[in-house]
Order: sequence, then structure tokens, then C-alpha cells
Amino acid sequence: MDVEKIPPKRRISSFLKNRMGLLTNRVERSEIKPGDHIYTYRAIFAYSHHGIFVGSNKVVHFTRVETSSSAAAPCPTFPDCGFRQPNSGVVLSCLDCFLRNGSLYAFEYGVSPSVFLAKVRGGTCTTAPSDPSQTVIHRAMYLFRNGFGNYDVFQNNCEDFTLYCKTGLLTVDRLGVGRSGQASSIIGAPMAALLSSPLKLLMPSPVGIATVTAGMYCMSRYATDIGVRTDVIKVSAEDLAPNLGWLNLGWGDNEEAQAPPENVASNTQLIR
Repeated sequence: MDVEKIPPKRRISSFLKNRMGLLTNRVERSEIKPGDHIYTYRAIFAYSHHGIFVGSNKVVHFTRVETSSSAAAPCPTFPDCGFRQPNSGVVLSCLDCFLRNGSLYAFEYGVSPSVFLAKVRGGTCTTAPSDPSQTVIHRAMYLFRNGFGNYDVFQNNCEDFTLYCKTGLLTVDRLGVGRSGQASSIIGAPMAALLSSPLKLLMPSPVGIATVTAGMYCMSRYATDIGVRTDVIKVSAEDLAPNLGWLNLGWGDNEEAQAPPENVASNTQLIR
């Protein structure tokens, strides 16, 4: 296609999306591949839910353990949709049930610091590089069978799960914020506003105060990104449970753990 025939607005939008990733991370279903970190927004963009696409229209993701009263209705398309081990929050869902009629977005890895700082919203990218897709799928499927501990919105959420599957990185300081960009944004915004409050006495201009607050917010997000943090280590999926005390919680290698559906029993069976 002749580039000159493409409307200017479309060329600019395409450049921002595909080259810089500043406009949106939205993608089509045909663009994702096994091992990709995907997400969708919930509650009118209030927050995003993350997962690992493992092929065959399936997604492995991490949620709170649902009670029988809060469990979702059975999927009419895939009988095994929503399967999880007892007391585990790691779920295997079809892509439709994961999205819940929402749009599909792809999380970006290995972005430059300038692109990361340009992203106003957290939970969309990281400066850390991704591991190979086969390694990512292995981690996701291992944790699907063995669990990922207890869900915590600040320290162990769906984005933390997917970031670990993609990078194998785990924070050493379990008392601080996790790897999640969303959690960093929630904490960083009020912190930036608080720290910039004394500047109101020195800066009479609201624009100046807003600029400083925005700068502090972006820097706080950058400082907690797993690509620049110094309190992260590489941990294999097989070593997660022994090191973090996730044993004897009713899933994984425990004899009572249920066998996954036949078509998700191995990593390779999900890849098309």
C-alpha cells in the first residue's frame, strides 16, 4: 500500500500505536500469540484484569477464590472454562469469558524509560524484557496446577501473576508494593499529591503545581517498575511454593488436587 494514500490522521494514529505505543495498547484477537500478556478493563476503565494467553482461545489468569454464591455462570462454549484447583485463584478461561465483552489489550515489555514515563496510566508496560514464550507458558501452566498463593490487591494480584509468568521476577521485600503497575499507580498518585502540597507556598501557579505533581507521580511509577527495581530476583516456578510458604494449602502436588481437563494437561497441547 502506498503510504502517501493513507490519510494523515490514520498515519499518525498508526505510528503512535505501533511504533511508540503511546496512544493505546489495544490489539485484535488475530494479533496475539501464545505466551502474550493480555488485559482488559473492568468497571468502565476503573481497573484492568490481566492474564497469559496460552493458545487455543484459552487464558490463564489469577483471581480471588470465588465462593459458590459468587461463581460465574457456566460457559456455553467451552465445558472446561473456569477450571481451577481447589482453593486456588489461578483459573483457565476461554478468551470470551476473560474479556467479558471488553476490548483486548497487549501489555508491552522492554519499553524505553521515556516511553514508560509517557504512559499516564500504570499497568500497561514495563522496562523489563520478557522471557521466551515457551518459558512463559510453562510458568503459567505450572501455576495453574499448583497455585500462586493468596490473592492480594496490592501485593499479589492478577498483574503480579502475569508479570511473574513473563519475567520470572519476584520481589524480595514482601512488605512493600508488589510488581503491579496498577498498585503502584494507586499508591503513587496520592503520594505525589501529598509530597507536592508544600510547594503550593512556593508556586502560586496551579499549572506549575500540577506539572510537579505529575512528574512525581511518573517517577514513583518508574521507581517501582520491576525493570529498574533492585529488590527483585529470578525464581523458577518450581521453587515458588517452598520459598514463599504456599505449601499445604489444598492445591498443587497435594494428592487431593484435581486433574486438569484433558486438553490442558500439558503445555504443548494448548499451542496452535
